[in-house]
Amino acid sequence: MIWIIFYLFFPALAIYLCRKYSLFLRLGPVVTCYLAGLLIGNTGILPAGMGKLHQILLTVTIPLALPLIFFSLDIKKWTRLAVKSLLAFGLQVVAVVVAVAAGYLWFKDGIGEESWKAAGMLIGVYTGGTPNLAAIGTALQISPPVYLAIHSADVLVGSLYILVVITFLKRLVAFILPPFIGSGNPKDEQVQQFDSYAGILTKERLFPLIRAFGLSLLIFAVGGGLTLVFPKAYSMVVAVLAISTLGIIASLFPAIRKIPMTFPAGQYLILIFCLTVSSMANLGSLLTTAPSAIGFVFLGTFGALLIHMLLCAIFRIDADTAIITSAAGILSPPFVPMVAAAINNREVIITGVVTGVMGWVIGTYLGIAVAYLLSSW
Repeated sequence: MIWIIFYLFFPALAIYLCRKYSLFLRLGPVVTCYLAGLLIGNTGILPAGMGKLHQILLTVTIPLALPLIFFSLDIKKWTRLAVKSLLAFGLQVVAVVVAVAAGYLWFKDGIGEESWKAAGMLIGVYTGGTPNLAAIGTALQISPPVYLAIHSADVLVGSLYILVVITFLKRLVAFILPPFIGSGNPKDEQVQQFDSYAGILTKERLFPLIRAFGLSLLIFAVGGGLTLVFPKAYSMVVAVLAISTLGIIASLFPAIRKIPMTFPAGQYLILIFCLTVSSMANLGSLLTTAPSAIGFVFLGTFGALLIHMLLCAIFRIDADTAIITSAAGILSPPFVPMVAAAINNREVIITGVVTGVMGWVIGTYLGIAVAYLLSSW
C-alpha cells in the first residue's frame, strides 16, 4: 500500500518542489520524477514483487492521460492560422521525419533492436511533446532502459536547443530568411496555461474534472476492449490510436472542451508514468545506451532545425514564424511564450501554440507510422 501511495502522490510533491525551490524549478516535474524513480529503482529499496504494480501503472496511466489532454483542444483555431504558418508547420514535420530517419540509420546499431521504436518516439516528441513520446513508447511497448535513455537525452539536448533559440538563432537565420512583417496590433488572445496546476482542487474545478475523468475512463474501456479483438502484436497500438481519436472527437463538443484543467490532469498521469518507468530502468543498461541515444537525439534535434530553416528559406517563410513553429514542435506549446519573448515578437505566440497543439494531435499517429516503416526498412 505504501508504494501505491508513493507512485500516486510523489508527482504532486515534485510539482510543489518545482514551485517552491529554484533548483527543482530548473529541473522541472518530469526530470524530478525521473531522478526519483532511478534512485528508488537502483538502490535496492523496492521490495520484490513490484512488477505487477508497475505493469498496472504503465497500462493505465497513458491511456487515461491521452483523452484528458485532448479534451482541451480547440481544433477550430487551426482555421484561423495564416497559410504561411500552416506551411511552416508542415515543413517542420518534414524536417523532423528526415532528420530522425537519418539518425536511425546512423545510430540504430548502437541503440539496438528497439531503435525503430526510439525513432517513432522522437518523431512524436518533435512534432508535439512528452504526451506523444509517452503514448508512442506505450503503444510500441519499448523497454524502460531505452525509453529512459531517449527521454533523458532529449532533456539534455533540448536544453542546448533552448539556449540556441533564445540567444543567437534569430540573428543567424536572418541571413537566409526574410523578416517578419507584423500587423502592428499584437493579438491579446489569452494563451492557455498548459502546465499550471493552480486551483485544480477547488470545488469549481474538481467536480467537472471528475466528470472528465469518468469520460476518459469510458474511452479507456473502449480502447481496452479493442485489444481483445486485434492480434496481440498490434493490440496496444490500436488501443492507443483509438483512445487518441476518441479524445480528439470529444474535444469537438464545447461542453467537454471547456472543462477546466483537463490538460494538467492528464499531464499528472504522465508524471506517474515517468516515475514508474524510471524506477524499472537498470542504471547500467541506461548508461550503455546513453551515448548512442544522445547522438541520435542531437542529430534529430539539430538536423531537424537545420532542414526546417533551409526549407523555410526556399518557401520564403519569415524568420519569426520559422523559429516559433520549430520551437513549438521541438519543445512543445508551453515553451512558446518564452521563445516569443526571446525573439521580441508577441504576434507569433498564437501561431506557435496552435501549431504545437496540432503536433500533439498528429504526433502519435505519425510517430507510430514512421516507426513501423523504419522497422520494415
